[in-house]
Amino acid sequence: MRTREGGSAVVDESAVIARVRAGEPEAYAELVRAHTAVALRAAVACGAGAEAEDVVQAAFFKAYRSLGSFREGSSFRPWLLSIVANETRNTLRSAGRQRAVAGREAELLAGEPLIPESADPAVAAVDGERRRRLWAALDGLAEEHRRVVVHRYLLELDEAETAEALGWPRGTVKSRLSRALKKLGLALGAPAASGAGGPGRADGAGEAKGGGERA
Repeated sequence: MRTREGGSAVVDESAVIARVRAGEPEAYAELVRAHTAVALRAAVACGAGAEAEDVVQAAFFKAYRSLGSFREGSSFRPWLLSIVANETRNTLRSAGRQRAVAGREAELLAGEPLIPESADPAVAAVDGERRRRLWAALDGLAEEHRRVVVHRYLLELDEAETAEALGWPRGTVKSRLSRALKKLGLALGAPAASGAGGPGRADGAGEAKGGGERA
């Protein structure tokens, strides 16, 4: 499995993991460099806030300690992100904190402005308001719906990777994503999405057939 994250060089994950297992622990740094950006996005999106870097460091350490049980041929990224999500939940539970929508949005977008500096300020204000409304709508979803939207669209995992990261069957991913997008559409005042093409879009897959949830 080869991967590219944040503009870094292509990494052959299987080869790197084999080197680490063979007694070359320094090779693990290649995986850390390749996946740090998406791991930080995952931690922030899950609510880690100011603890995001510490959460990611802990997740990478736990992943390193668990490489012996990593299934050969699997993708490293969804496996790592499931560890990041668990570590974030543990951190939030122990701290007893609740993240504010505005603070989470600001940290998620830090360093990655979605609006060019040259953009019309009025356009930027409208786009910023849309992002705030989207985050507010996401926070209003049930946890399983929020998590599937975050993994599919904010972390840009495909359906199979989302299923692996969340530990759900693919049918469950499809059905929960479909319902989450419909709820987002209603919360944002848009027509209910009929599929899983993305927040506010109606294209893509519909409810899962045979293996998805019905409730």
